[in-house]
Amino acid sequence: MRIMKMNFKVLLLAVFVAIASCSFTTKKFDNPEKDKLLIDLITYVLEKGHYSPKDINDAFSKNIYRNFIAGVDPLKRYFLMSDIEEFKRYETSIDDQIKIKDVTFFNLVYSRLSQRIREIEKMYPTILEQSFDYKMDEELNVDYDKIAYAKDKKALKNRWRKQLKFSTISNYYDLIEENGTVLNEASKKEQNEDDQKPKTISEIELEARENTKNSMSEYFDFVNDLESKDYFAIFLNVIVEEFDPHTNYFAPSDRDRFELQMSGKLEGIGARLQKKNDYIKIVEVISGGPAWRGEHVEVGDMIMKVKQEKEKEAVSVVGMRLDDAVKLIKGPKGTKVILTIKRVDGSIEEEIITRDVVEIEETYAKSTLIKKEDKNYGLIDLRQFYFDMQNYKERNAASDVKKEILRLKDEGMEGLIIDLRGNGGGSLRTAVDMAGLFIKEGPIVQVASSGSKKEVLEDQDDEIVWDGPLVILVNELSASASEILAAAMQDYKRAIVIGSNQSYGKGTVQNLLDLNQWLRNNDMGDMGSLKLTTQKFYRVNGGSTQLEGVKSDVVMADRYSYINIGEKDYDNPLPYDKIEPADYEVWNGYLDYEKIIKKSMDRMAKSEQLRLIDENAQWIKSRRDITIVNLNYESYKNELESRIDDTKKFDAIDNYDNKLRYESLPFEIELMKQDTTLLEKRKRWHKSLGNDIYIEEGVNILQDLKSTDANRGKLANVRD
Repeated sequence: MRIMKMNFKVLLLAVFVAIASCSFTTKKFDNPEKDKLLIDLITYVLEKGHYSPKDINDAFSKNIYRNFIAGVDPLKRYFLMSDIEEFKRYETSIDDQIKIKDVTFFNLVYSRLSQRIREIEKMYPTILEQSFDYKMDEELNVDYDKIAYAKDKKALKNRWRKQLKFSTISNYYDLIEENGTVLNEASKKEQNEDDQKPKTISEIELEARENTKNSMSEYFDFVNDLESKDYFAIFLNVIVEEFDPHTNYFAPSDRDRFELQMSGKLEGIGARLQKKNDYIKIVEVISGGPAWRGEHVEVGDMIMKVKQEKEKEAVSVVGMRLDDAVKLIKGPKGTKVILTIKRVDGSIEEEIITRDVVEIEETYAKSTLIKKEDKNYGLIDLRQFYFDMQNYKERNAASDVKKEILRLKDEGMEGLIIDLRGNGGGSLRTAVDMAGLFIKEGPIVQVASSGSKKEVLEDQDDEIVWDGPLVILVNELSASASEILAAAMQDYKRAIVIGSNQSYGKGTVQNLLDLNQWLRNNDMGDMGSLKLTTQKFYRVNGGSTQLEGVKSDVVMADRYSYINIGEKDYDNPLPYDKIEPADYEVWNGYLDYEKIIKKSMDRMAKSEQLRLIDENAQWIKSRRDITIVNLNYESYKNELESRIDDTKKFDAIDNYDNKLRYESLPFEIELMKQDTTLLEKRKRWHKSLGNDIYIEEGVNILQDLKSTDANRGKLANVRD
């Protein structure tokens, strides 16, 4: 899922450093064309640095051929059978092209795709000029993997007609529902001019087609912003992902977004932007950022021009690619940018904004106090194992979780839940550091490099920040670093893991490599980065989380229970294996550990709420298996309304009340006095927690967990 970068000495001793310091210095990358240079550089890094490199042969070529065509035309709405026949000449020769830095196959597919896109852009408006026949019995197959490519342009146009009709029939249904009463044309004429008239069927149908046309226009605005380099990045990713699902190429802008995602902060004005037609629109003002603090902009404003403080002329961003506009707007902390803004009311003004570090608060750990009767429990919600790639100590998930634990202890917490549901991972080091908050010392995870001895990463700090009852929540989307923490706590019998049957199953380690560092005289511009799988990690008990994930101690149904999600659902994951266990001692801080798990399982077996959640999960699976859409309006309407009726019995899932109370901590209450957005976010979060049976069972287990006297009462005053 996400990068597992670590700064431990183990990496400095790994084989990959030998490659970086020796092999690359003897290899010249001097091809004058950037695309060919990238292929040369990336394939060399893959061959020398990947944990389990693959042979680049005919089988490899066939997979690249299939996956690249599917990657640029996944819905089979552009290429014709004749195009595919032409491409097929290269099915087993792409490996040979890669070895000699030949991009003929890419160039052919890209040029043909560009041609077909231009043809469709001219075609779709003509289809939408005429009303659709909603009485015709016809269907659309949305299982795009199994349908064939259109045999000619006539068949392709009919495919687009069906797709556009599908979009329009959905709009048509929604508009009829919104309009309430629908008039026929004769009734419309009888109404007085001043009356508020319902729309006629023909007016609704026209509006439905206009909505579809506007959506398609926005779609092609986005498509037309893409350049050859964007598609070449897709081609490179198809190549590198053939080695394993988590090896990825990041073009410069993608790398910047990835680093933002991992750190949770950026330097800029603090606004989310979106391209709308030719304009750059503000869609969110980030709470606490410079744009928010100075009330410079609001949602809906359009940015027309951007001027740097030391430049005389402003640059128009109208019609500019979003990525290029963002590069102009963001910048180092303390610098100023002058924006020409078109307000929602149409007025045009200039705003001078001093850029600053903007923290995306939803990235970071958050906590709440759970009150049940006269007891206080703590919940820490962690969405990723974030860290700053330039300065680990500045802010990371482990240090933030420690702060939240100490705050919860101040409020008399008697048990702690760590919610890792949906947490796709992040920094390996933060997982190790976080596990160390709950045990005295010992191994947390084992790491194996290709052709290298295994390394054991340990908690070497004998401080225990929380020694009380601990529960960890996981689901099928808990991956990577989440699995390291959950597995370690499970192996030590330090926590009880509750949630899905198993977590995601990603047991590999990636490192982010700046490709520019290997080029001595680079005048080709930024080459981007490669996220490369260099290691596998193993539990302290010797098992791998690869494919198998972490099995919950207490299994609870959820909406993903019958959907194929996880590492094992990729075509080419690395295999599961085992190594020797590490030397570790099981936590001796609980009484009746196994009995408490059995008691929880018995409760869950009797839960009507979980039975309903399981039934809902089966229903979701059955709906996902339906790949034929009816384009007759009455049939479409009946199927849709039948589906709505089916879902009504599942409303009770969201209406469930776990009878627990949730309170923000004092420091956050103070922040809310100045930040109403934060107040609203916490209200919504607490409301959702009140509907959550998994939190309820977590608290039940915390109540049941009895700690031995040996580990209690020693740590009440532990502080930073």
